[in-house]
Amino acid sequence: MAGITDTLFNLEGKNAIVTGASRGIGEAIARRFAQHGANVVVSSRKVDSCQDVANSINKTEGREAAHAVACNISHKEHLQGLVDATNEKFGDVDILICNAAVNPSFGPSKDITEEAIDKIFACNIKANHFLAHMVLPQMQAKKDGAIVIISSIGGFLGSPTIGTYGISKAADMQLARNLAVEYGKDNIRINCICPGIVKTYFAEALWKDPKTEEFIAGQLPMRRFGEPDDIAGAAVFLASPAGAWMTGQHMAIDGGTLIGIGAL
Repeated sequence: MAGITDTLFNLEGKNAIVTGASRGIGEAIARRFAQHGANVVVSSRKVDSCQDVANSINKTEGREAAHAVACNISHKEHLQGLVDATNEKFGDVDILICNAAVNPSFGPSKDITEEAIDKIFACNIKANHFLAHMVLPQMQAKKDGAIVIISSIGGFLGSPTIGTYGISKAADMQLARNLAVEYGKDNIRINCICPGIVKTYFAEALWKDPKTEEFIAGQLPMRRFGEPDDIAGAAVFLASPAGAWMTGQHMAIDGGTLIGIGAL
């Protein structure tokens, strides 16, 4: 980050939390935020993985742009600890990226356990709700802030195998809309990004076999799966002055999946 001159996407002086940032989409967002000038807290369950990412970001940017904090999003006290650690290191939170999520069940809805349902809802909905409300007072005080929830195109589509996950992602979109209505008067924007299939560990069952990847990707309008960095640019947009008048919305970034499987 040597002299950012484009004010439209400038995040200099902003402090951001990114959950699930030790790899995949979260890591890509953290790296791009730092590149655009933000201070970033890299968070996931394992602090060593977060520290590796933070060290790499700091080396690349030539400054202490990133800080690692362990957080299990299923525990409310961990969420508060994450916010407290960010405040201690960088100051008030300006940007929150709720990226971490789980999907412990794969199969028909009749087979999902109550434990799995509770885990999906706790991590994918409740954690985002609580974490947002832990940082919103800081944003209100400044009359400025941005929250981005990483939802999924699964929130639009029925599924015979990951239906409860899809329910949680649809709920994230409604959470963003509700918060946008409540906090718009404070100049706080809350939006969702809805990725399609991105080549991350989370979705590796769909792409680790080249034949499976070729078959599925061949049905998408853009004929490829996404890369983590395909999502990061949208997060920069939503968190920066470029997205200053966008709130309560969802952005589907999916290579055209929703507009037509098998489109020519």
